Amino acid sequence: MNNEWITRVDPVEAADGRLRGLTMALKDNIDLAGVPTTAGDPRNSRPAERNAFVVDRLIAAGAVPLGKTNLDQYATGLVGTRSPYGACHSVFSEQHVSGGSSSGSAVAVATGQVDFALGTDTAGSGRVPAAFNRLVGIKPSRGLVSARGVVPACRSLDCVTVMARTVATARAAYDVMVAYDPDDAWSRRVDDLPRHSAGRVIGVPDVGLDLDPQHEAAWQETLAEAHRLGEVVKVDVRPLLEAADLLYSGPWLAERWLAFGDKLDDDPAVDPTVRAIVRGGAALTASAAFAGFDRLATLARASEHLWTQLDALLLPVTPGHPTLAEVAADPIGANSRLGRFTNMVNLLDLCAVAFPGPDRADGLPFGIQLMAPAGRDDELIDLAALWCGEPVPTRDSGVLLAVAGAHLSGQPLNDQLVRRGARLAFTGRTASSYRMYLVDGPRPGLTRTVTGPDGPGIEVEVWRVPAAELGGFAATIDPPLAIGPLELADGQQVLGFVCTADAADPARDITSSGGWRAYLSGS
Repeated sequence: MNNEWITRVDPVEAADGRLRGLTMALKDNIDLAGVPTTAGDPRNSRPAERNAFVVDRLIAAGAVPLGKTNLDQYATGLVGTRSPYGACHSVFSEQHVSGGSSSGSAVAVATGQVDFALGTDTAGSGRVPAAFNRLVGIKPSRGLVSARGVVPACRSLDCVTVMARTVATARAAYDVMVAYDPDDAWSRRVDDLPRHSAGRVIGVPDVGLDLDPQHEAAWQETLAEAHRLGEVVKVDVRPLLEAADLLYSGPWLAERWLAFGDKLDDDPAVDPTVRAIVRGGAALTASAAFAGFDRLATLARASEHLWTQLDALLLPVTPGHPTLAEVAADPIGANSRLGRFTNMVNLLDLCAVAFPGPDRADGLPFGIQLMAPAGRDDELIDLAALWCGEPVPTRDSGVLLAVAGAHLSGQPLNDQLVRRGARLAFTGRTASSYRMYLVDGPRPGLTRTVTGPDGPGIEVEVWRVPAAELGGFAATIDPPLAIGPLELADGQQVLGFVCTADAADPARDITSSGGWRAYLSGS
């Protein structure tokens, strides 16, 4: 961590205190108010006006940011050497790279300067440095963590990640980071996917992986250890490995050019390798882009059957651990090889968790990773905890709560749900016997009628609210609204916003609109 960028922050009153007492560092492509976000380019010297969305959430939970960390310039690299502030090396060897592009974040955590650090992962930048510094690195499903306030590298693929020395610390930060952000066009809600089988099925490649000798020995030890978690099956990973090759040979290189190509002039501040790689994106044509999209779709279809068989796929994070000298001798080739097992994860809409495997014979760390389709993040984190010998917390399955008014997505009070860790489970309608009335506020209230004509049912979103948060949330609801039983159109019973019968004024019946959004739009 570069001391020049350590900024003392005033104490912040934590809104919920979940991370109280923990310190964090931020990769220097993530905004921290009052500190320049250089993205590894010293010409970017203007202080950020506000925190990134995810930084606000972490501070509100009690985490204290200590400073910004070094990175491969504009988050382009897996080596940690492409920075005008100097190259980072692994904390376990001055001769070996730290991995990038989140190089400084990994070093800050591994040396104990902070409890956890944020990175970003487009091609593997949150996992490679974790692997080279014996850390846990969580790469969430795309869009699960907002990237608002993050300098884009490849906007459609960029993910904010977290690294820590234990799964428990990384999970604690991750749980706070996850939130839908309506002001980030790439933010999305990713529904939790149920485990497909009663046991655990771990996939491993059915062919050799061309690893460096010391990595190969550690990988064979890893394969023997994998049987501790469950059934191990061999699968064909060739479509995934081919998809990895697309990241720097297809339309996503043009997306990097779009993000920061205007910065890649001949100024000495620009890393020459970053310039050489990304300038290639300027020449890509629209037809080449669509050819890349089509090839990726073909490879995704060829690999999708894996996820009907597996709970997770196990791979090394990298094929080897290059030295600083090896990267200097072949900066593009050495970097490309490091992404062989990581580049495809965001392209194929997967989540991943990297964590330490058995050390190599020379004492250097060997990192392994589990990956699965978007939405299986929690399951992967649990598996990583089991592998690392850490306890797996009892998961709060939550309470289903139907909302029909100002707590809907995009409406003014939706953040009251999001801040409490609620996640959208599904959308639907109430049973046809419910009517919607305007009550004080104006707010919509639902009442079930015993007599009278049935209506079309009312549009609702059903959110999964942590059980521990439901009481505090209910306390924010003012009469005549309350939370009570509500029946959906499919007969399912959930909790929902209801109003007392005396507040159901026929003159303020808006049932015919079909829902609050339709009423507000006048349709």
